[in-house]
Amino acid sequence: MIEQIDPAAAWQLILDHPDHVLLDVRDPIEFAMIGHPPGACNVPWKFAPTWRINPDFLDGVKQLAPDGTTPILLLCRSGQRSQEAAEQLASAGYSKLYNICEGFEGPLDDSRHRSSRGGWRYRGLPWEQS
Repeated sequence: MIEQIDPAAAWQLILDHPDHVLLDVRDPIEFAMIGHPPGACNVPWKFAPTWRINPDFLDGVKQLAPDGTTPILLLCRSGQRSQEAAEQLASAGYSKLYNICEGFEGPLDDSRHRSSRGGWRYRGLPWEQS
């Protein structure tokens, strides 16, 4: 089962449990240039611009969390890729998974802009750029 969690609750969970893994599954360019939460680990689920699935995704996660009971909070741009990645991890035996449902940038607004209706940054949570 993959629990859906909003960005503020995810940040509080990380603060309360620093042993949990905050996994950002965006492309490395997004992670570095757009920004990411402090302490987030980047293992991409898909690579831009073709959005092909990373064949080494599971191996990358296993390096961070070899124990399938380690709680992992997954983040992407809007919550879609992180949900897909969480489903892959669940299939691989990981049992404590959280999808950060608004993602880092949130959904598109009526003008097709992000970070105006939801997401990590919109919620005023800590973030940094590489």
